[in-house]
Amino acid sequence: MDFVRPRSVGIEHAALTTLRRLGIEDKLTKLGLSKPQIAAAVGNIVGRMAAPASELATFAWLRHRTALGELIGYDYEGMELQQLYRSADILLKHRTALEAHIFGTAMSLFDFTETITLYDLTNTYFEGQAAGIRKAKRGRSKEKRSDCPLVTLGLVLDVSGFPKRSRVFAGNVGEAGTLQEMLVALAAPAGATVVMDAGIASEANLVWLTGQGYRYIVVSRKQTRLFDPDKATGVTTASGMLVQVQRVQGAGGEVLLYCYSPARAEKDRAIDTKKADFFETELNKLSAGLTKPRATKDPAKIRERIGRAREKYACAAQHYSVDLTLDQSGKIVTAITWTKAPKPNSSMANPGVYCLRTTLSEQDDVTLWRIYSRLTNLEAVFRSLKTDRGLRPVFHRIDRRVEGHLFISLLAYCVVHAMRLRLKTNGSSDSWETIRNTLSNQVRISTTLQRRDGRTVQVRKASRPEPHQQAIYDALDLSSNPGGTQRSIL
Repeated sequence: MDFVRPRSVGIEHAALTTLRRLGIEDKLTKLGLSKPQIAAAVGNIVGRMAAPASELATFAWLRHRTALGELIGYDYEGMELQQLYRSADILLKHRTALEAHIFGTAMSLFDFTETITLYDLTNTYFEGQAAGIRKAKRGRSKEKRSDCPLVTLGLVLDVSGFPKRSRVFAGNVGEAGTLQEMLVALAAPAGATVVMDAGIASEANLVWLTGQGYRYIVVSRKQTRLFDPDKATGVTTASGMLVQVQRVQGAGGEVLLYCYSPARAEKDRAIDTKKADFFETELNKLSAGLTKPRATKDPAKIRERIGRAREKYACAAQHYSVDLTLDQSGKIVTAITWTKAPKPNSSMANPGVYCLRTTLSEQDDVTLWRIYSRLTNLEAVFRSLKTDRGLRPVFHRIDRRVEGHLFISLLAYCVVHAMRLRLKTNGSSDSWETIRNTLSNQVRISTTLQRRDGRTVQVRKASRPEPHQQAIYDALDLSSNPGGTQRSIL
């Protein structure tokens, strides 16, 4: 007896079934793709779910580690690498049609109704200089990788978590400058509610939204932080934490919602303390230099260095008053002293307080806060794309391949999200990493036995699922023997 050709099959089985329930294969057929092209597209999407990496790594995974080819009846070992790259080009070409199809199918499949539009951006970085990529620009990296060229992904989502539209922008794009293009392209209906973070909520964008008939809930860019706990309403979050919300009538029919979160207050204090420590370290260095023979004591130079420190640590420095003590000649600094006094209505004076602006004046405080909290859905999508779906880093050196790489990650996210929603209806809230790890060790394997007449019997089937794997299959209504059983005599 011998065991040969073990290939992973558990996560591929669940992914492929969910992909088919979303009608992705059928849609690709209607778009005119051939069987090899569809196989390459499915390989790219499922590969990004099961073993997120570059297309080159996916190519090796398809040929040597997975039984996906057996499930769809395609021999990946005979496929060329360029087929995967060309598949990404084809998927990108049909991006608008695929996004509309998946969103519409998901709404029907899960009986959702289109309600609120969430919009935000994230970016990812390139390995290398990416000199030939037009949209590869240096900018502010949300992953602290400003040393690398960046590219920006903009997403419009419904509160269901399914993307309605995506667009790739240059890495140095200003967040506020992308909103109008995305909503116009989406043809979002008048009266729709748009939820955005502060980076996109410029005054110009809010005026444009109102003029186009949209309503909004946004994080205010204004630095003023007003909060009176005696006038606040309590809201319990999904994690059981209490958030206090104070309603204030704003100008032009707007409602301002000042919110206080204990968790955010703790975070704000830690950030403020760290920034203040940096600023005080600079002041201490200057003060210590006054006792050293060769260190500058010139008032003008000392003030210049204090100014540089204020510029570098502006958020903290605004709360400090710094004074210089001079000798009788007025030409030598003998002491540097400072006092810290948080400015009234600032974030340091009111840690944990943030302000929401909205035109949904008819809604109560609790409803308004809960609508805004849906923006965390989009933040969760970005985290998922980056950590579980191979969005970062980007290795490609051709413009369309960069956008194709990002779009494959987005398609993989849609399939994962649909699968997790179905599991959630059956009481499971496991992360994708947990699901993937649970199913990863089910394999298809060939068992060979030698007969007395010298011929060989070969049986190929999946290993029996363990109880925790079977629980997932039951929740997804899947067969526990993916690929079935094949017997042959050689």
